[in-house]
Amino acid sequence: MRIMKEFFSISEAAKAVNTTSETLRHYDRIGLVKPSKKDERTKYRYYTKKDIVRLNTVRALQQMDIPLQEIKEVLEYDDLQKIVYFLSQAEKKADEKMAALEHNKSRIMAAKASYEKKLQNRQESQEAYICDFPARTLLLSDTLEVPTLDNLWNYLAHFYDKIDPMIREQFAFEDIAGIYTDNEISRLYAVCTHHANIDGLKIIPAGKYLCSDCIEENRNEILETLLKTAKVKYSVTPQFTIQQIVVSGILQWKYQIQILIDEKTDR
Repeated sequence: MRIMKEFFSISEAAKAVNTTSETLRHYDRIGLVKPSKKDERTKYRYYTKKDIVRLNTVRALQQMDIPLQEIKEVLEYDDLQKIVYFLSQAEKKADEKMAALEHNKSRIMAAKASYEKKLQNRQESQEAYICDFPARTLLLSDTLEVPTLDNLWNYLAHFYDKIDPMIREQFAFEDIAGIYTDNEISRLYAVCTHHANIDGLKIIPAGKYLCSDCIEENRNEILETLLKTAKVKYSVTPQFTIQQIVVSGILQWKYQIQILIDEKTDR
């Protein structure tokens, strides 16, 4: 026959309610939960199962952010109806806290999914591929060097503004933005579909281009890798680079880096 243990030491009681012995000593000092037995000589505290039930109640209420003094007052009520009402309110508060935690969890999960997608895009963007492009005529900006939200908004207006009004009607552009870099000088460009001869035009030859997709955060890293690949694998030292801007969402964009590795010549 198993004999039920009558008393528990302070360390055993603390372990049972997942707290520390010092916390139980504090409860004793403020009269919140006093041990049923205290050795007068050693001052050791001993707790019963009833004490542990009370300790569990205190710990649960404390986790609902209820002050210890308020918990003490409730546990001293003689009116059971008041105690039931208080515990019902605590239960309601626990439900609200759980709902808030679920909401926060869903936001965390959404953020995690977003960063996982960015990581996947970053990993995928490191794979180079070859594209054939026709000859293109670029109109280079005199002032813009990097894309921003401000200059990408109504992007082509900037290029129309730099054209003499007398010949502006002779120009038309593709709905494309990008960065042209030559001799370590970068400028934004627009791709002409029709144009007259003015300063700032740059003819980009047709041919095979080594390409890679990237995002702003790893653009420089991917560019350096692509330049190295062009030199090592294709024995090409590029004279220029193209970084075509690809709008990927509201207020977001990616890049397609293009490096000429085999110029197409007319025969």
